[in-house]
Amino acid sequence: MALDSSVRVRFAPSPTGLLHVGGARTAIFNWLLARHGRGKLILRIEDTDQSRCRPEYERNILEGLRWLGLDWDEGPNVGGDYGPYVQSQRVELYREYAQRLIESGHAYYCYCSPERLAEMRQRQQQPGEPPGYDRLCRCLTPEERAERDTQGITPVVRFAVPTPGETHYHDIVLGRVAEGIKARMSFDNATLDDFVILKSDGFPTYHLASVVDDHLMHITHVLRAQEWIPSTPRHVLLYQAFGWEPPAFGHLPMVLGADRSKLSKRHGATAVTAYRDQGYLPQALLNFLVLLGWASGDDREVMSRDELIAAFGIEGIGVAPSVFDIAKLEWMNGHYIRTYDRESFAELALPFLARAGLVPAEPTPEQREYAARVVALQQERVKVLSELPALTDFFFRDEVECDPAAVKKWLTQEYVPAALDALIARFRSEPTFDVESIERAVRELADERGMKAAALIHPLRVAVTGRTAGPGLFETLEVLGRKRCLERLAKAREHAAASAGED
Repeated sequence: MALDSSVRVRFAPSPTGLLHVGGARTAIFNWLLARHGRGKLILRIEDTDQSRCRPEYERNILEGLRWLGLDWDEGPNVGGDYGPYVQSQRVELYREYAQRLIESGHAYYCYCSPERLAEMRQRQQQPGEPPGYDRLCRCLTPEERAERDTQGITPVVRFAVPTPGETHYHDIVLGRVAEGIKARMSFDNATLDDFVILKSDGFPTYHLASVVDDHLMHITHVLRAQEWIPSTPRHVLLYQAFGWEPPAFGHLPMVLGADRSKLSKRHGATAVTAYRDQGYLPQALLNFLVLLGWASGDDREVMSRDELIAAFGIEGIGVAPSVFDIAKLEWMNGHYIRTYDRESFAELALPFLARAGLVPAEPTPEQREYAARVVALQQERVKVLSELPALTDFFFRDEVECDPAAVKKWLTQEYVPAALDALIARFRSEPTFDVESIERAVRELADERGMKAAALIHPLRVAVTGRTAGPGLFETLEVLGRKRCLERLAKAREHAAASAGED
């Protein structure tokens, strides 16, 4: 599909929960479509369900979008920046358009009580009963309506679905598949009840507000999740009733968990900010989410923002559900972690170290430099930033928490006390304490004692780090420094001597 600056898309979340990765993917696809086509992205908060919407969810949505690096192009000007359009601030507008539909005969007032509607739904559970509103108030005479108005009943407004007939639309995503899905999506109007467009509290429903806003905001393409397909014929009917040209509709494939059920909290974190707090990078999550349902066509997976913008197109969107593979996200996040230089990576790591109490919230320049040297040792291994405190805590704590199994295996052998004594003496006498001199000292000492270097390296690692695995040992000792290494070796020597039964 050829795109140009006339492309206008929107992301229209409802603030009834945190920004889910599925919603974020919808936002990303719309953002990429706008940026690829040199068009516009509109952000709209659809908060007409006042009983479920919360200000904290709206803040979370904006926070998540901005963290991912997604921007939008129009909206109320707030302090020199665009804020989102908010539907609860546009209620009078929707009432005016609902009245237009009433006056044109495309909508009507419904006075049915909640009790009557509940009884109707219960009755329709019987076999053979069609579901949906039974259109009782659609058939009221003017006199009957006037009588109900005098009774103080606050009505809702329902759209009068034309019957009989069918409603059609072309899906720009699903319509590209010849087998199993028709390009022309058809819905029997008999299956569509007369849906509410204006509630008794005067707020519009999603259907009316979405269509009115999309028209007034000149939206050309609506990309949204497949769960909205049942709403699309209703929206097409509203466009027809107003005499407006509808946008192009495209419905995106579902995002599934590893068990191929719909992604939910039981699969782990689903909120964008939760992934941020776990130490995933925004460019990694964005890159990963794009690949859930879209392919570049040339087998590329790791792509920069500019590369994604250049390559993105509707023709690359698939129709099959995509599985949220956390292992692949971790791999991709690790790739992006390794693109940072030492100082930049340290800036990413510091908040996680501070949260774990390993560094102050506002470290000194010396503490910042030490932390940078520490985390650089783990940069090639770490997959998410939240792993860093557990991997590096022994660099920051005075007392080393030793793995009991490691101690039993490497610090209780008979030769270890004398070996640690020799290491302590050699480290004290070295003129410098850097990687080269440390490695030379250890290997020369092993040769002198007629043992393999590993017989010294393993107890040495346990003594200074408390564990059997980690970054390069000689690099670790250099960062820890001579003084701290000697102190830990002395404590380990005492433990080893006690285990060996020395006096």
